[in-house]
Amino acid sequence: MALNLPPAVYEYFSAANTNDADRIAACFATDAKVNDEKRDFVGRDEILRWASDSRKKYSFQSEPFEVEGPSQAPVVRAHVTGDFPGNPVDLTYRFTLVK
Repeated sequence: MALNLPPAVYEYFSAANTNDADRIAACFATDAKVNDEKRDFVGRDEILRWASDSRKKYSFQSEPFEVEGPSQAPVVRAHVTGDFPGNPVDLTYRFTLVK
């Protein structure tokens, strides 16, 4: 990841490229929301289940290639490869960072 990503976003992508659902969930605020496969996962407990379940179903890696927007609300495009339907795909991630 050669991009200038905010530290929290860098940690998310680093965690997302592992099978450690606890590490992934720790990247989120307690009231965070993730939308994946047309479904919302709200709160760290649901995000933990989402991270765990998605890694049981699929193996994948994300490589960010573009970041824009303010550092508190970066929009990151990443190339995602793996064994999921539609592989490979470029996804857009929208972050809202809180302190």
